[in-house]
Amino acid sequence: MKLATRRDGTRDGQLIVVNSEGTRWTSADGIATNMQSALDHWSEAEPALRELAAALDADEVDSKRVDPKRLGPPLPRAYEWIDGSAFLNHVILVRKARNAEPPATLRTDPLVYQGGSGVLLGPTDDVEMADPEWGLDFEAEVCAILGDTPRGTTAAEAGEHIKLFMLVNDFTWRNLIPRELAKSFGFFQSKPASAFSPFAVTPDELGGALQGGRIHLHMRNTYNGEVVGNVHAGPEMHFGFHELVEHICKTRAFTAGSILGSGTISNEDRAAGISCLAERRMIEIIESGAAITPFMSVGDTIRIEMLDADGHSVFGAIDQKVVEA
Repeated sequence: MKLATRRDGTRDGQLIVVNSEGTRWTSADGIATNMQSALDHWSEAEPALRELAAALDADEVDSKRVDPKRLGPPLPRAYEWIDGSAFLNHVILVRKARNAEPPATLRTDPLVYQGGSGVLLGPTDDVEMADPEWGLDFEAEVCAILGDTPRGTTAAEAGEHIKLFMLVNDFTWRNLIPRELAKSFGFFQSKPASAFSPFAVTPDELGGALQGGRIHLHMRNTYNGEVVGNVHAGPEMHFGFHELVEHICKTRAFTAGSILGSGTISNEDRAAGISCLAERRMIEIIESGAAITPFMSVGDTIRIEMLDADGHSVFGAIDQKVVEA
């Protein structure tokens, strides 16, 4: 089942159900007014939403054509936005880029940070360039939307608390990171609003591609019209979503409407390409002694989408342009 949020002038938008092809939609108003309402009452809302989705696929209800520009993020504001860094190749490369060593617990203890969740971007929203010197970078990831998740949830129990998956472009101001981390108090200014895919999908929509809390599909990243990455999101995700849920729930519970990210998808095989510019810059340093690729500039575009085995876009595309602030 595919769900989305249509912007209607209200803060939380209108929950809509999208057909399996991602081309038609119908309103879910009779079931839940918005995504958060559906998540708050998931046990009652999910069966009704699935019934509506089946009717939509069978062309038994009125529908309209999907216009991605009318869609906001599936969850326009989240109770929490927690991002992991589960792809160790990414951790190693970006740490090298700022002359920092990975933590000794890299392979045993997940890295996570908590970002801003009150202002989230839609799939086609422009990205404002506040200051080019800050070093804007895209980061292509997958993420999960949680239902109510108790403290102490184990990896074995985590799957039942993951209600939806979507994609995220977790933008970063790279040049602000070193001075923030030097204060030993984490990211803040270096992490602007993140952008999300048009569609959030239930786990069953992924079929056999969802294995052990990992999505075994490729993410295609197109920067300024050039495919710069066709990275695999499954095998090299060292900590799957089940392990990430267990980690964050060690000391506290999470409410329905919390988002948990995978971290930037990264493969050791350089032929797979990149999901962020920082990795390309680090590879350039390794190979030639200097970074050549600049960070993002006004006019640059980034498109992020995940394709299934048949080449269909599972979540729809994040398709953004950098503009002057």
